[in-house]
Amino acid sequence: MKSMKINVLKQDFSVCKVSDYQQVDLTKEFVFIGKTDQENSLILPTDQVPTNTLVCEDGWRAFRIEGVLDFSLIGILAKIAGVLAQHQISIVALSTFNTDYILVKNSHLEQAVTVLSQAGYDIVM
Repeated sequence: MKSMKINVLKQDFSVCKVSDYQQVDLTKEFVFIGKTDQENSLILPTDQVPTNTLVCEDGWRAFRIEGVLDFSLIGILAKIAGVLAQHQISIVALSTFNTDYILVKNSHLEQAVTVLSQAGYDIVM
């Protein structure tokens, strides 16, 4: 079986809560928004954090599972999250139509790369 390729993105990311999305430039790459009845969340490169941010946590790095994942595939994100959880590495997980992204704190990036590599994932820096 061919190993799954995971790409480490170069940007530093921030996880934020904002009052609204008026200051968010949706033409930029890697802007993830989540709106519920309780909050407006935003994950984006740290250098793009808007001034109307209510709460923000900087210092995240992102892994992207390479390729387009078919919706019938089961457990991909769960397996990666499980490997990281076994090593006490917390994550923020995001799913798009094509693939999944996993964010880890910068302080855990090197350890995350090591344990995912040891688990058989092909990590591309």
